[in-house]
Amino acid sequence: MYKKILQNPLILRLSLVQLIAYFGAWFSNVAIYTMIIAFGVDPVTNALVVSMYALPALLAPLNGAIVDKFEFKRFMLIMLGIELLMTLFYLSIHDVTQVYLLMLFIFIRMMAAFLFFTAEMSLLPQVVAKDELKTVNELHSIIWSVTFALGMAMGGIAVDSVGIYYTIMIDVALFFIAMMIFATIRLDIQKKTTESLVTLIKSGFDYLKKHKILWHLIFIHSFVALTSFDALINLLTDTEYKYVIAVPLAIGWLNAIRAIGLMLGPLLIGKLTNHLNLHRIFFLQAAAIIFWAMIEHSFYLSLGMMFFIGFFTTTLWSYTYTLIQTHTIKEYLGRIVAYNDMIFMVVSIMITMFIGVAFKLGVSLPLITAILGGGFLAAGGYYLWFKSQYKEFLESKSD
Repeated sequence: MYKKILQNPLILRLSLVQLIAYFGAWFSNVAIYTMIIAFGVDPVTNALVVSMYALPALLAPLNGAIVDKFEFKRFMLIMLGIELLMTLFYLSIHDVTQVYLLMLFIFIRMMAAFLFFTAEMSLLPQVVAKDELKTVNELHSIIWSVTFALGMAMGGIAVDSVGIYYTIMIDVALFFIAMMIFATIRLDIQKKTTESLVTLIKSGFDYLKKHKILWHLIFIHSFVALTSFDALINLLTDTEYKYVIAVPLAIGWLNAIRAIGLMLGPLLIGKLTNHLNLHRIFFLQAAAIIFWAMIEHSFYLSLGMMFFIGFFTTTLWSYTYTLIQTHTIKEYLGRIVAYNDMIFMVVSIMITMFIGVAFKLGVSLPLITAILGGGFLAAGGYYLWFKSQYKEFLESKSD
């Protein structure tokens, strides 16, 4: 299935770019997380730094209009270049007084990353058949998961072995390689419009307003953002796990095991997932997180549980994302994808800030974790309602 998709030269090269760029990004994330822990920042500042990875998505109306206006290849290549430059600037951060400068660099880098991702996700439905789109999305998720696993694990080893700044330099080199590969891609799709960005933004909102079912699909997809608990893992490492294992290794291995689950999930249950049983995947995700809340005081038990937490996440993400893509016409794909990512990241930021603020107010980490699991119970219930209201729609178009 995936082998056939990769016979498409465009998909193959895009996948290679994803593989290299995503690996580098996760690789250096361990360095950044280790850096802020070493600086001794408070939980709220920790959460703010993590939030910078999601904040650029709030500019979705502008992001989507930009993506729908400009030619794909040149635009995406420029975005990779900006990511490389901002990563290089990480090397200038040396003490806690520069944390807010670090936040700025992360913000700009992630702004470019979101624009690249939005362009890619609006490009894919235009270059593959509709019945292949879910497979391509799953492939994208698997690549993300593999690079997440390897990047976080090897990033932890690298930071522990050669230090924060050499790890960041490796990331810079990887981005350069990704740019060289992307430059060889041939794209025949040209997007030239005389419409202003303001007009494109307005027409995007009008389209979304007329297709209210997209709001339901976007909302359902946004529940997957409840797994955005990097801040939770950082806090657990700082309060519990650092007494068992080195900080970068704890962060790296916890995320790596979760990513193995993310990778294997679509391979084992992707084909079995459909509009009739999607709510069960939400409920299983809830059970995994709630059980983790009960055992997370133990690093080694948490390490094992991370696999099950990741196992259901990729399938939830790819299936709900495909629903949105396949029910949006190509002229509006950039904007709708951007709006979807905006809602997703708003939820992600809210979850990150909730973790930091709640912990500072004295809420225990197990209770915080259980609340996140409860969110997936709510998601399953909401999807059951949605399925009952739009049964004919789902049966005719979703699978």
